Amino acid sequence: MATTTIQVSRDTRDHLAELARERGLSIGQYVEQLARQQPTEAQRAERLAADRAALRALTGCDMSDEQFDRAPDVLANIYRMAAEKVRGGRADAA
Repeated sequence: MATTTIQVSRDTRDHLAELARERGLSIGQYVEQLARQQPTEAQRAERLAADRAALRALTGCDMSDEQFDRAPDVLANIYRMAAEKVRGGRADAA
């Protein structure tokens, strides 16, 4: 595999070196790991399309992409309700 050089400030290089060392990696390995963890916009769009297709197939739901976009964020609502339950039902509790 071909490699290349990227230029960053010394502070950033030192920070990356420390983070990599803590994980037992080289800076290059650590940067590669970070890059793999961050999907591109195209990859996110592909995942969203696949998730919607799977939901349609599993549920028999024929919602359009526009309907999906307008639908409430069910997962966020579930997380909110769970957090409220943990806090004793008070949405404003810290």
